[in-house]
Amino acid sequence: MTCITLKYEKRQGKLCPCRKKVVILHPIYIIRAAPQHSLSKLSSAFGLHPIYIYFMQDIRNIAIIAHVDHGKTTLVDKMLLAGNLFRENQQTGDLILDNNELERERGITILSKNVSINYKGTKINVIDTPGHSDFGGEVERVLNMADGCILLVDAFEGPMPQTRFVLQKALEIGLKPVVVVNKVDKPNCRPEEVYEMVFDLMFSLNATEDQLDFPVVYGSAKQGWMGPDYNTPTQDITYLLDVILNTIPAPEQLEGTPQMLITSLDYSTYTGRIAVGRVHRGTLRAGQNITIAHRNGSMEKTKIKELHTFEGMGHRATEAVSSGDICAVIGLSNFEIGDTICDFEEPEALPTISIDEPTMSMLFTINNSPFFGKEGKYCTSRHIGDRLYKELEKNLALRVETKEGCTDQWIVSGRGVLHLSVLIETMRREGYELQVGQPQVIYKEINGVKCEPIEELTINVPEEFASKMIDMATRRKGEMVSMEAQGDRVNIEFEIPSRGIIGLRTNVLTASQGEAIMAHRFKNYQPFKGEITRRTNGSLIALEGGTAFAYAIDHLQDRGKFFIFPQDTVYAGQVVGEHVHEIDLVINVTKAKQLTNVRASGTDEKAHIIPPVVLSLEEALEYIKADEYVEVTPKSMRIRKIILDHLERKRANREE
Repeated sequence: MTCITLKYEKRQGKLCPCRKKVVILHPIYIIRAAPQHSLSKLSSAFGLHPIYIYFMQDIRNIAIIAHVDHGKTTLVDKMLLAGNLFRENQQTGDLILDNNELERERGITILSKNVSINYKGTKINVIDTPGHSDFGGEVERVLNMADGCILLVDAFEGPMPQTRFVLQKALEIGLKPVVVVNKVDKPNCRPEEVYEMVFDLMFSLNATEDQLDFPVVYGSAKQGWMGPDYNTPTQDITYLLDVILNTIPAPEQLEGTPQMLITSLDYSTYTGRIAVGRVHRGTLRAGQNITIAHRNGSMEKTKIKELHTFEGMGHRATEAVSSGDICAVIGLSNFEIGDTICDFEEPEALPTISIDEPTMSMLFTINNSPFFGKEGKYCTSRHIGDRLYKELEKNLALRVETKEGCTDQWIVSGRGVLHLSVLIETMRREGYELQVGQPQVIYKEINGVKCEPIEELTINVPEEFASKMIDMATRRKGEMVSMEAQGDRVNIEFEIPSRGIIGLRTNVLTASQGEAIMAHRFKNYQPFKGEITRRTNGSLIALEGGTAFAYAIDHLQDRGKFFIFPQDTVYAGQVVGEHVHEIDLVINVTKAKQLTNVRASGTDEKAHIIPPVVLSLEEALEYIKADEYVEVTPKSMRIRKIILDHLERKRANREE
């Protein structure tokens, strides 16, 4: 039942908002009353003066956990439709929550998002989390807002490495799980086996008895049904919503001075930065004076201008938010993720958010190629530096340091190549021009021993390709942990250095004819495993700048694979292809056919050009050598040598 809570104070003299002119201040009385009761009668009966009135609504806060592409965002879309958030004739499309252009293109969730639906008088706050461990920083901070979680697993694949990563974080902070076995309409699905695998996984993660006593829901989010039995499809997903209401506990109501941990940021061009978090204790009110307890221990007095709660896909202004609900605070200027909003007179900070350390770094620098400034809006070191430091405000797992002795180079550290490539791609779309170096793992010294990050690698391939996968992983210092047959496919697990994973995906897909499913997650630091050969082939490098001609490329095709099309503009020092041998080769792709008056048979053969290899941003980052950069502009992407001049490059190699 929805109740109204009235907070009263007996008072004498004038009570101003900051409570400084109260002559006699009595304790606060809390009266819970059904909405039909007369407020004026209650007030006169107790002889009390109401300070504020707010509705205490029944709330559930849930996070959705799953491996990438197991159907999280599709399920949230169906929950939004079940909450009647859209008009009957409204066109919503698919993946309503993945509204970021980059997320829709890649088909993955990158940023955590909050939405809420109203079901049977209960407000359900849903937090959609990323499935990639590269975006683990996003996951860790938003799990603090939830009281329970939906663990979504594919009915064929079962729990994958990233599922384990996020689930471990959720179980550690005591969230109550609900298991949803999705995609039961797939051929060859095995829901019962997957349920057993989930139970074993939770047991291995030291889940409590209460957490192990989880309800299981079967269904297909794409077809829009959930039920207790996978053999009998239902009409809708209301069964899942009922299980959430009955299983996930309502947030605990803590009375006292207000406390709220800022767990994410939002931005509005009208109101500026917005602090988002869950009210831990007490009540926050619009216009209230508060203290911000910063992560570094300093305190700052300020005032809340507006309070918004999440309603559907957007915000709605409200007067007060009680403990347990998720809200957005508008009007604060100086705050970061991990700060605490607390009482004006008696500030009390909450423990700040701890995030796992980054494992990989990359050099970011300004674009100083001959094509500098032709395509981008923001090209200078000031623009790029400001943008990188701005990213730190909302990307908790990122670290940025200016390189010693340089004002135009930065060492940017993150969770993996995907994490850093999403930042580069976002900057590229915003109009930035920059260059990035080869990804490097971050080493640590533990007890005087040089250690490197080790990852758990899982490769699922058809049986005939298993030996190739084992050969590839072991060449990169991988150690096979287990090998398990699943029908006509094999699931192989390795422990492999992070260095060995860089560039592995492309080779694995090529060797398995595109059949391999590969996933990895950070495990721990172990002693250095020795040198790994990343790329054996050399580069084909343009000798001079100009337009690449089909005539020149046709005569050079036996030298290797090309990355450029005929009529592309190139510059001296640009990597235009991959050599068939180990050494680098300088070639002239701008050579045109000499025109003469003399005609002879056999001189006018057609040029038969093999289509060039087009690398994605991640593939290019994993492909480059230590003496190469990836040049990224809003319209193009090129690989180049750090030293462009051929003779200078020779001289530098001799000195080494």
